[in-house]
Amino acid sequence: MAMETGLIFHPYMRPGRTAKQTFDWGIQSAVQADSVGIDSMMISEHASQVWENIPNPELIIAAAALQTKNIKFAPMAHILPHQHPAKLATMIGWLSQILEGRYFLGIGAGAYPQASYIHGIRNAGQSNTATGGNETKSLNDMVRESLSIMEKIWKREPFFYEGKYWDAGYPEELEGDDGDEQHKLADFSPWGGKAPEIAVTGFSYNSPSIRLAGERNFKPVSIFSGLDALKKHWEVYSEAAIAAGHIPDRARHAVSQTVFCAETDKEAKRLVMEGPIGYCFQRYLIPIWHRFGMMDGFAKDAGIDPADADLEFLVDNVFVVGSPETVTEKINALFAATGGWGTLQVEVHDYYDDPAPWFQSLEMISKEVAPKIALP
Repeated sequence: MAMETGLIFHPYMRPGRTAKQTFDWGIQSAVQADSVGIDSMMISEHASQVWENIPNPELIIAAAALQTKNIKFAPMAHILPHQHPAKLATMIGWLSQILEGRYFLGIGAGAYPQASYIHGIRNAGQSNTATGGNETKSLNDMVRESLSIMEKIWKREPFFYEGKYWDAGYPEELEGDDGDEQHKLADFSPWGGKAPEIAVTGFSYNSPSIRLAGERNFKPVSIFSGLDALKKHWEVYSEAAIAAGHIPDRARHAVSQTVFCAETDKEAKRLVMEGPIGYCFQRYLIPIWHRFGMMDGFAKDAGIDPADADLEFLVDNVFVVGSPETVTEKINALFAATGGWGTLQVEVHDYYDDPAPWFQSLEMISKEVAPKIALP
């Protein structure tokens, strides 16, 4: 079985883009991905950052579903502490039914304190750093309580729950006379009548989200932060899964990475350094990675001082950039070093003004690279 390919859409739109442009780029990306055989598309939920500005990924998912046939979609992730679980469970169930099997669910505790503050949560801390972060216990507790409520609602059995963070319930369906349907409840359980497949992202070395994924047999999605962290993610996931009675399967593991293909290595590097990927990293991601220690894992892999890690270092040593042959070699090398994974989740960038290089890259990744990568 060959490695699957997917997109992860944060969306890294440069400041100044309108909401309509961001929305359009999400739809264009989904349609192109579907046309070249990419298997899945994850769409982030961010309510505070100007570079990552999609508060409602379900809107892009619903619109893109009408213009695609095979690609699966997931919010990646719905931030559970920011929403009432009953409302979210209903929306997830309905959207899952609309996509008829092309939906899975990503959940998370939230990475940005500003977004948590907007939703009434102060002192959330900064999570998902390479050194382990300080995700607050309350956010993780909220994730577990929210998920428990949603699972109860999807079962459509009467209950009322008074929790630490939320109250919610499901009413008893009343019986009417024959032919009287006014008492019947709408069925908003997910497609197939059970909870959808659930995915969880992790970045930090000892990611509590990855441990949760193992405990609950969820799909693990690693945001690539260096070889040690990626190997640790699988170790943490596997140990938690086995302890809970599940069988860990590397084919379910997805890894998010910056990947770009062109006809030659030289052209691929130029297009990344001078194009939207380079612009985003220079203006936004590299300063963040340095500030929160997220560059440390990459620097350790290369044996350099993190302070010396710049864009060219990332293109040459961290990103997967080059011709299809070179990209294949680099991914196979990563598989050999880490044990491999099932889905390469390609980070999407803002090629809204000139999508041709990006669309060509996606086609090469899907048709010329992925078929040559064997699952572990």
